[in-house]
Amino acid sequence: MTLARVLALAAVVGLALWLIWQARASQDRYDWGLSSDMPAPRVPADNPMSAGKVELGRRLFYDTRLSVNGTLSCASCHMQALAFTDGRPAAIGATGEVHPRNAMSLVNVAYASRLTWANQLLERLEDQALVPMFNERPVEMGLAGRDDQLVELLRTDAHYADMFPAVFPQDTEPHSVLNCVRALAAFVRSIVSFNSKYDAFLRGETTALGSSEKRGMDLFFSERLECFHCHGGFNFTDSSTHADASVAPVGYHNTGLYNIDDEGSYPARNTGLADMTGERRDMGRFRAPSLRNVALTAPYMHDGSIASLDEVLDHYSRGGRKIESGLDAGDGRQSPYKSGFVRGFEISAEERRDLISFLEALTDRSVTSDPRWSAPDN
Repeated sequence: MTLARVLALAAVVGLALWLIWQARASQDRYDWGLSSDMPAPRVPADNPMSAGKVELGRRLFYDTRLSVNGTLSCASCHMQALAFTDGRPAAIGATGEVHPRNAMSLVNVAYASRLTWANQLLERLEDQALVPMFNERPVEMGLAGRDDQLVELLRTDAHYADMFPAVFPQDTEPHSVLNCVRALAAFVRSIVSFNSKYDAFLRGETTALGSSEKRGMDLFFSERLECFHCHGGFNFTDSSTHADASVAPVGYHNTGLYNIDDEGSYPARNTGLADMTGERRDMGRFRAPSLRNVALTAPYMHDGSIASLDEVLDHYSRGGRKIESGLDAGDGRQSPYKSGFVRGFEISAEERRDLISFLEALTDRSVTSDPRWSAPDN
């Protein structure tokens, strides 16, 4: 190896180490607002957190000019009052196109080991942000082929003209698509929520949960109902990671929601992980979302096809949904791809009320009104 190549390699390694050091130092400085018992999210080395970057991302998140026709912002599908969901069965893009999937909550998405409902390749919020902005199938923000238009907005808007150079002072061209998605990712990463009644109970406030909620908690974590296998851990999902984690587990599950042809098929536009892998065994497998703030995020499932928590319990207690007629008719309980954890269970009316009471106790009302994540005043 020549001296020039050795020096070039050393420079690359040095840069990588510097980026890692910067990310760690920035993470130490950034105030997540977390209690000492909660881990900090993992932050990529090339996009360290800062208050200025989060504030820039907040302004971008609520800006409808980031869509093709100025009608849609990130916040249109991720409303703070609904724990950053939109209340619809499926999201609707800037051009009115109805999407095949439900808008997932962004609360605590910083802890997700994989992103979206069923894409095992998406691990970084920086990469994920590009999908709604530039995706064409379906159209979301509709910015495909309009990179120059976006950059012009970032350069000429009075706020952005000043904020981008301040947040990215090392960049010769700070007003870029890359920095736009970095700021958006930082803002979304900052939305963390651990102030529910359940969290207060874990921190020693024994009266934070009532008797019904405590009974529901026991049911939730029981082997009889199996809920915790897919919705366990500090973030109530088996696809969680954090800054100190040595592994990043991820789980995709078929819950027996469909069985159209008695061979396990799901609707053609929504086959889950099979869309990505092409493997029949991945039919209907979707990532288990966090159940934090679940009382605010109806309707449920990847396609929003279940309206209420009560109906969710109908589905799981039966061990799979039965659709009597129509194009999607079939008995999900008989699906050959259904998860072994979806076995069905008997549950009394009182137990049902208790379990729903516990799920409602996972709601953190502060996240729905905290000004850090609300729309800017101007």
